Amino acid sequence: MFAILETGGKQYKVEEGDVLDVELLTNEDKEDFIFETVLLIKDKETLVGAPYVKNAKIKAKILEKVKASKIIVFKKKSKKQYKKTQGHRQKLHRIKIEKIEVKAPAKPKARTTAKTAAKTGVKKVEKKEK
Repeated sequence: MFAILETGGKQYKVEEGDVLDVELLTNEDKEDFIFETVLLIKDKETLVGAPYVKNAKIKAKILEKVKASKIIVFKKKSKKQYKKTQGHRQKLHRIKIEKIEVKAPAKPKARTTAKTAAKTGVKKVEKKEK
């Protein structure tokens, strides 16, 4: 079973037990985080969201706060004696996917009314009085 999850403007393909680095999450002080932005779930059948799968959650545990590798930004204009160096390290959360859940939606009871009976071709049976 795998799922495609959206967080931080990026999409990740995850399975239970995966460890990955994602953009900084909102609740830093808690250990658990629940993602509700699930785009696709593939198990025995495939569930595709529009844009998200309803009643789907991914439970993850925040392991630690880390920094990505350094990115060097170097600017230069030729023949103008201009050079500028700047660096950046993105802050990330390392998370572990614990569980992928999908709750089955509740099925509404089928009611037959005059309008729906006319559309579906179902005739209403009336009891005869004796």
